[in-house]
Amino acid sequence: MGYTEKDWLAINTIRLLAVDATFASNSGHPGAPMGMAPVAHVLFNKFMNFNPKNPKWLNRDRFVLSNGHGCMLQYALLHLFGYALSMDDIKSFRKIDSITPGHPESHDTPGIEVTTGPLGQGVSNAVGLAIAQAQTAATFNKDGFPLVDNYTYTFLGDGCLMEGISGEASSLAGHLQLGNLIAIYDDNQITIDGDTACAFTEDVVKRYESFGWHVEVVHDGDNDLESIEKAIQKCKDVKNKPSLIKLKTTIGFGSLQQGTHGVHGSPLKADDIKQVKQKFGFNPEQSFVVPQEVYDQYHKKAAEGAALEEEWNKLFAKYATKYKAEYEDLSRRLRGELPEGWEKNLPTYTPKDAAVASRKLSEIVLSKIEAAVPELIGGSADLTGSNLTRWKGATDFQPPSTGLGDYSGRYIRYGVREHAMGAIMNGLAAYGTLIPYGGTFLNFVSYAAGAVRLSSLSQVRLIWVATHDSIGLGEDGPTHQPIETLAHFRALPNMMVWRPADGNETSAAYYVALTSKHTPSIVALSRQNLPQLEGSTIEKAIKGGYVLHEVEGADVTLVSTGSEVCICVDAVKYLEEKHGLKARIVSIPCFEVFDSQSKEYRLSVLPDGIPSLSVEVMSTMGWERYTHEQFGLNRFGASGAYKDVYKKFEFTPEGISKRAVATVDFWKNVPNVRSPVNRAFQQLI
Repeated sequence: MGYTEKDWLAINTIRLLAVDATFASNSGHPGAPMGMAPVAHVLFNKFMNFNPKNPKWLNRDRFVLSNGHGCMLQYALLHLFGYALSMDDIKSFRKIDSITPGHPESHDTPGIEVTTGPLGQGVSNAVGLAIAQAQTAATFNKDGFPLVDNYTYTFLGDGCLMEGISGEASSLAGHLQLGNLIAIYDDNQITIDGDTACAFTEDVVKRYESFGWHVEVVHDGDNDLESIEKAIQKCKDVKNKPSLIKLKTTIGFGSLQQGTHGVHGSPLKADDIKQVKQKFGFNPEQSFVVPQEVYDQYHKKAAEGAALEEEWNKLFAKYATKYKAEYEDLSRRLRGELPEGWEKNLPTYTPKDAAVASRKLSEIVLSKIEAAVPELIGGSADLTGSNLTRWKGATDFQPPSTGLGDYSGRYIRYGVREHAMGAIMNGLAAYGTLIPYGGTFLNFVSYAAGAVRLSSLSQVRLIWVATHDSIGLGEDGPTHQPIETLAHFRALPNMMVWRPADGNETSAAYYVALTSKHTPSIVALSRQNLPQLEGSTIEKAIKGGYVLHEVEGADVTLVSTGSEVCICVDAVKYLEEKHGLKARIVSIPCFEVFDSQSKEYRLSVLPDGIPSLSVEVMSTMGWERYTHEQFGLNRFGASGAYKDVYKKFEFTPEGISKRAVATVDFWKNVPNVRSPVNRAFQQLI
């Protein structure tokens, strides 16, 4: 092993870069980087394979900082190893428009694999990265061609372990026997509130052993580099279990406040910085110092990584001659492109076709496209038979030893773990070879809101198959009936929330979800049957909103989504027969996509001169931007047969017509009725 003063110089350089950057920004978390610099040095310098000149090399080892507040540790490493992160970037830590934000963001910074910060998310992302590696390896590796054999390493802290999501994800990782996953737990016994004795006294080792993990304990993570190295090597040697290293460290090592919560989330004071630098043999009058021998040591490791990639490229070129189809498939996936002509498999419908629940229409889409889009990998949070997310003949992703499937399988049994499923999908999407989708009831996507938000922020392509999307699920009642859920997720920037009204709109939702490389989707799907609509087409629906039914001299526009669109169709007839009023119908299956259309197009759908009424069995919040009046549900639902529930809340042709008449009466004396689309300026989207 032979660690020398040169290693400690590198370790202390990492520590002091974190000290100086947090002091310069007057913000940040120096404690974790100071405590974890030794293990970071050993891991990156001795074990990890990566090439800073190509951060996207497929077979690189993945590193996830789950305790993302300690991101100056990672930024320092990226800079020292030669990633495109300069000293000026380090000096701009937490400043506007820098690539060193306050928590790691994958789309901002080269070398950052996933966006972390909300605790527990990162370790759960790491499980997704490990699943993706295992599935990709099982799909593409051949005898003599170990194209994909990387490891995923993650650092996590007490906060990550206290968040329930980490338990969900770790439990699943243990079941799946992910031997390519190694987690290093920063056991410093400090959280923001103080010593962990005040809230966290469980036996983490026993918990992870019960999850089916291999566990190593290192008692002196501050000084014992040899034991750290031995522990990581032992974990690498265990091939049939994920591993956890419980590493005892001192938060803020070297600071006057070391070992206390005072060094967790605040920069060190000037006098403390001075004594730390003296203690570590640095000039206290200088800041942001990197000795040349540290650059030399780390750049040597980076050059070794570049050589490894060069060897891999040669292997991949040989693979191309022997396994042409697999080579072309993998290369295409790495470019982020879909197979040519895949969309020809999307089903289309006419009004003559039978009424079908949109959850079933979703299953039909998946069954039609799964062979054409082999990177699709799906699953459900223990609701497969309700979400209809598994195509016939699918193989489950399971450890071969269980006899339940194998690692080349494309269907994941997530168990009742919605939040972990969301974060694992973020990891799957970030790996670079797979497009994940996952099923649960729409109401329980809210359980995963933390992960859903990070999907949007991370700009990853994934799909939530969110069935049982309204009071239409009926008898399960208000605990399961989503009311506010659509408003919540529609408010998320960079999130497509689709609520298709029929088969063509369902196909359109999948088309846009799969072709949008940097935007996740939630597809809200009905339990009840929906008729195929006159006037709907994939081409119209991919604009996010369109005119389903046009009529000259219309008195009112009914604007709707999903299962209420067909009720609006019946309301149009009722309005004409009973009230002599003409109504047009607009379907807006996706706000996000509709908002991205030109103003000219949006005004053609929602024109000036005609009052409009939205109809959706959800919170009316957000509908003001499209309609003059809103008919929705701003209370919880009710338990009963779905038709009875709809009748109770007057979501019937008669109930809609009553409100349409009131809309026409209210606006009839208003001159120059302006479309809500017409505004002084468009909000930033």
